[in-house]
Amino acid sequence: MTTSSRAGLAGAFVLSLLLSNTALARPMTPEDVARVRAAVSLAVSPDGTGIAYTTGSRPDVTQGEPDGTLRQQLFLADGPMQARAYLPEGVNAGQIAFSPDGSLITYLWAQGDEKRSLWGVPVHGGAPRKLAGVADANVSAYALSPDGRTAYLLAGPAPDSAREAEAGKGFTAIVYEEEQRFNRLFAATVGTSVDTAPREIAVPGHVDEMRLAPDGSFLVVKSAPTTLVDDNLMRRRPHIIDLDTGTTRAVETTGKIEDLEIAPDGRTLSLIAGVDQHDPAATTLYMVDVATLALTPVNEGAAEAAVDAEWMADGRLAATVHVGAQSVLRFYDPRGRMLREVETGDLIVTALEQGGNRLAVLADSPAHPNELFVYSGGGFDRWTEHNPWLSEITFGPQRTLTYTARDGQQIEGVLIEPVGGIPFGGAPLILDVHGGPEAHESNGWQTGYASPGQVAAGRGYAVFLPNYRGSTAYGVAFSMQHQGDYAGKEFDDLVDAKAALVEMGLVDGSRVGITGGSYGGFASAWGATYYSAEFAAAVMSVGISNNISKFGTTDIPNEMYLVHERKWPWEEWDHLLERSPIYHVDKAETPILILHGEEDTRVSPTQSYELYRHIRTRRPETPVRLVLYPGEGHGNARAAARYDYNVRMMEWFDTYLMSGNRSAAMPGPRPALQLGGEGADAGGTAE
Repeated sequence: MTTSSRAGLAGAFVLSLLLSNTALARPMTPEDVARVRAAVSLAVSPDGTGIAYTTGSRPDVTQGEPDGTLRQQLFLADGPMQARAYLPEGVNAGQIAFSPDGSLITYLWAQGDEKRSLWGVPVHGGAPRKLAGVADANVSAYALSPDGRTAYLLAGPAPDSAREAEAGKGFTAIVYEEEQRFNRLFAATVGTSVDTAPREIAVPGHVDEMRLAPDGSFLVVKSAPTTLVDDNLMRRRPHIIDLDTGTTRAVETTGKIEDLEIAPDGRTLSLIAGVDQHDPAATTLYMVDVATLALTPVNEGAAEAAVDAEWMADGRLAATVHVGAQSVLRFYDPRGRMLREVETGDLIVTALEQGGNRLAVLADSPAHPNELFVYSGGGFDRWTEHNPWLSEITFGPQRTLTYTARDGQQIEGVLIEPVGGIPFGGAPLILDVHGGPEAHESNGWQTGYASPGQVAAGRGYAVFLPNYRGSTAYGVAFSMQHQGDYAGKEFDDLVDAKAALVEMGLVDGSRVGITGGSYGGFASAWGATYYSAEFAAAVMSVGISNNISKFGTTDIPNEMYLVHERKWPWEEWDHLLERSPIYHVDKAETPILILHGEEDTRVSPTQSYELYRHIRTRRPETPVRLVLYPGEGHGNARAAARYDYNVRMMEWFDTYLMSGNRSAAMPGPRPALQLGGEGADAGGTAE
């Protein structure tokens, strides 16, 4: 055993002793997960005196609330722990901002049967009112001119009256990928009444985001040549639209693009983008000269991922950067020279907004989901606490851990230990594998409807979330190591994680399970087939089982080629088949629960059908169950489907992983949901 392994084992043993002498509160439950509320967006007034934000939550179906999707509530924060709801709870406010003069909080909302429009509510009291809208379409984004008299509105396509008439007569055939209609951009006058005839502005291609220059002279839009998801990922480009002349100039990027911001003087853009078309993710920060459109990389080649950026009023650029499983806050000058780096401690900063040089951030930690914090120059002051009931929960200790893969590559991940510590002989382990694989796990809040996290820790499991090859936040070179090697080194890293944790004495090697969604679902299917000897149970969500048919049914075929396999299927039919879980079903002894949204276009539900049918036919003795969620896509959006998923996942692991018995009888087809109203036992009292 290595020195680091002994140190880890000793630390876990001491921690276990400490916890055993502490009066435990209670473990986290799926019912707790169903009622978690988190801060999801924020805005700071131009003078920095006001901070508005929204929280996101879903109906608590465990307490009898009707099923539904994400709902956002607007709050105004006057100081630390002094936030107040600013609109009635039924107003689902999105895209919040302050008006240029700071007198209004603006937001998008659909009142009754109306289309989603731009609204404003006075900061110092008064009734909200509709500011602008487009009569025939929902508004998805907006910007107000510096004087507040013009609202630029990005709205959906114009209705197709002829198509609607045909549909009314029963002619509802859909021509796949051909019936595309683009978003539109309008300029509406803001005054005492709503402008009923806003002026349309020509835009290039399909625009889905926009930013207005501080002086109101130009817009920067993100545009793709079509509405197809593949083009939105791989061919979307920033375009600068001169509002006086209508001329458009394209910023010639060559890969994925994400956050784009405009400097206060309008001379520079910040852009987070890929370094080329083969870069799996937009993680490199660039400065773009507005006059010449020249791009200057700021952190190219660094082992990190830029996540969000925000120009300060004094011309500095603030950026949150994830370095492995941690985050830092940096300040740059307009040329991209770093002025200062600030450690964020146990916080994972995910979003930034500023006003009057006051910087507000959204951040989570191992102990809480996203909350509002304000950067004070020397640290971060917490301003909100939306889940005070978390103080009732006993958490399993959480930390980062690095291990060495079989070829010498260092791999980092996040380890959550069981509540009460590591038992003698090691804990049962759940490997929670992220999707993408161009994503990464941070040492922050790690519990969700599809992430066992602290719910599993409360039941005696360890959970490890590996940032295997292909993950971001370790540099572009690391994220490209998985390319051209489906299920190769990337998934070997998962088995090597198990071996390392067993060697450290943290894990019982006979009781290791695996779960994940999308690419993590692919990993889970691979673990249940090719690597079945390694895993006692698997839960696969919206995952891949056949790399050949996946290409023919997905909405991202070009992304698969450009940033994943780097070959077309017809160049390697045999190789793709051999790297598909269905090819290895003869080894499948791992009980596997398969979950999929019926409307998924990213990974077709047929991928789950294929694996289910192959196992049922070829390995009828292996426990397998397929659960489909009607109306859900690539992940569950509705509260009931999310709660159902969480309960099923934990029941499956309790049945097969905790016991280590692969032959145990399957749990019933209906999970043990706690559905009640007043007085029902739903994991604690709702706040």
